Amino acid sequence: MPIREKIAGRGAQSGAVSQRFGLAEREADGEWRDHVAILGGTPPKLRTIVTEERPKTIITFNSSPDIPFDRSINAYRGCEHGCIYCFARPTHAYHDLSPGLDFETKLFAKPNAPNLLRHTFARPKYRPAPIAMGTNTDPYQPIESRYKITRQILEICLETRHPITVTTKSDRILHDLDILREMAKRNLVAAAISVTTLDPVLSSKLEPRAASPLKRLDALRKLSDAGIQTHCSISPIIPAITDQFMEQIVALAAKTGVGSAGWIPLRLPHEVAPLFREWLEVHFPDRASKVMSIIRSIRDGHDNDPNFFSRMRPKGVWAELFRARFALARKRAGLPKPVINLDCSRFRRPSIDGQLLLL
Repeated sequence: MPIREKIAGRGAQSGAVSQRFGLAEREADGEWRDHVAILGGTPPKLRTIVTEERPKTIITFNSSPDIPFDRSINAYRGCEHGCIYCFARPTHAYHDLSPGLDFETKLFAKPNAPNLLRHTFARPKYRPAPIAMGTNTDPYQPIESRYKITRQILEICLETRHPITVTTKSDRILHDLDILREMAKRNLVAAAISVTTLDPVLSSKLEPRAASPLKRLDALRKLSDAGIQTHCSISPIIPAITDQFMEQIVALAAKTGVGSAGWIPLRLPHEVAPLFREWLEVHFPDRASKVMSIIRSIRDGHDNDPNFFSRMRPKGVWAELFRARFALARKRAGLPKPVINLDCSRFRRPSIDGQLLLL
């Protein structure tokens, strides 16, 4: 679909619904906006809509061999940050929603998540291991200020002494610094913040509703000062767009006191690839073909590699160059490879009525 105008404040530039699951086709939001413009009207501002849902379970278990956790919690579906590169976008397609504009404007909150978590912890067969938050959609996206589901989950983890890791690109994590500090005293928490670029203008295009790069670095400093295990994730690395900032981000992250840093290459699963191509044509038409050419070169000639292990380890000359550059930058900054070792031995199983039981 041709893009006739930039949609300000949003990452995606269209709302086409995927046909991957054979769902009925419907008109895309972006096309409707074009029709309004042609008729001389002004397209109305896209607003965020939140639907509350009540799932039956809240912890998702996985057996993926190339990720360092076997369980995760996502308090929200969809993400208002609007990062164009977000690999979670395709999850909206399963619900007959657009991985584009719907993903960042039609959100789902799970207000019963804390209660579900308490019941899960109380089960006799449950065994503790670090829970990852922020692996799909950001636990500190703007609606967290209203729902505070992430905060309630952290409160339960502190109460039961259950370890947890949090990944975000928002300085809203500092709103829960009181809980995180207490968890850190017991070696129950590690926090990672993703920093993609140091250019605020580029950041506003890539991740329009996320915190600015400097705010994220400042949040890393404050978390580190509070005694919390911190990690700077330089991700994703986008060839010819963000890779120029790699060394400087590592150096600045080291100055904040982070314990480690790492990088993740851009991934373009399913509907993310066409959305990203759209974004390139709108914001970087001069280098769109170059960017995609490099991406395909590190993904064995494809836009994406979904296979275990190789999906996280791109191949080719460009991939080796990024890998060597990052290794040198980390060495110069004195930062080790990430190692998370949280304490699972303190877990106290809760009863349903709120009384704590020893494991």
